[in-house]
Amino acid sequence: MKTILLTGATGFLGSHLARALVVRGHRVLVLKRPSSNVERIASILPALTIYDIKGTDLSLPFRRHEKVDAVIHAATCNGRNGESAAEILDANAAFPLRLLETAASFKTETFFNADTVLDKNTNAYALSKHHFFEWGKLFAGGEKIRFVNVRLEHIYGPGDDASKFTARVIKDCLANVAEIKLTPGDQKRDFVYIDDVVAAYDILMEHANRQTEYFQEYGLGSGVAVTIREFVETVHQLTGSTTRLNFGALPYRENEIMNSDADTKALMSLGWRCCTTLANGIRKTVLHERELRP
Repeated sequence: MKTILLTGATGFLGSHLARALVVRGHRVLVLKRPSSNVERIASILPALTIYDIKGTDLSLPFRRHEKVDAVIHAATCNGRNGESAAEILDANAAFPLRLLETAASFKTETFFNADTVLDKNTNAYALSKHHFFEWGKLFAGGEKIRFVNVRLEHIYGPGDDASKFTARVIKDCLANVAEIKLTPGDQKRDFVYIDDVVAAYDILMEHANRQTEYFQEYGLGSGVAVTIREFVETVHQLTGSTTRLNFGALPYRENEIMNSDADTKALMSLGWRCCTTLANGIRKTVLHERELRP
């Protein structure tokens, strides 16, 4: 059993990681905001030790437990709720830097960082994530703590937030909304199912301390890029939706990435494989959403 400090446990990725860590018998410490909705982790709350970020000394979880073996940082602020640039910077760079520094001072072995594949010039979110990535490399370079950077592609699956593109398309198609306005849809993305992501973290935790390098980086995706159009049309077909797909109604965003797919060779060398095809992942997600509908 290991003691793991997890941020973002009330979010999509973090909640799936929290459940997996509990099932595997680890002691899970959670750092969360007082206002965070715990619905996603309600079933495992008795198994978690929760610390509220606001008004809490970040050293408290480390002082209360004999040893924190690893930190998994899955919390993020994407700016979708109108946060200012300063708020995004604090959430994605300043806060995790304080946590990283605290973990290093208490001799925590490994810090796992959930990073983005977006170019730093895409938006404030991407820039702030890049800032923290550089701090992680600096700490690893000084051999203060092992820093494992996980460059996440487009994660999807049951329970995702409706503000995300994949979840919104699935929900709208199931609801048979009149129309979904889309870009031309020629940009390619690497969609990876949440179960495959959790499996990757499991393997990374198992192997982290066996690596000699203090800085490690892994691409995490299916390894296959498909167009946005293909993803949407697959959802449309599998839901049997009557929604009109209006491709080309929206322009591409500024600095749009036209192709993104993960280089998974490093992960595969550890024994990981992506086991869920796009069609099967969408089917599982659609089934879950249908079960929730009245």
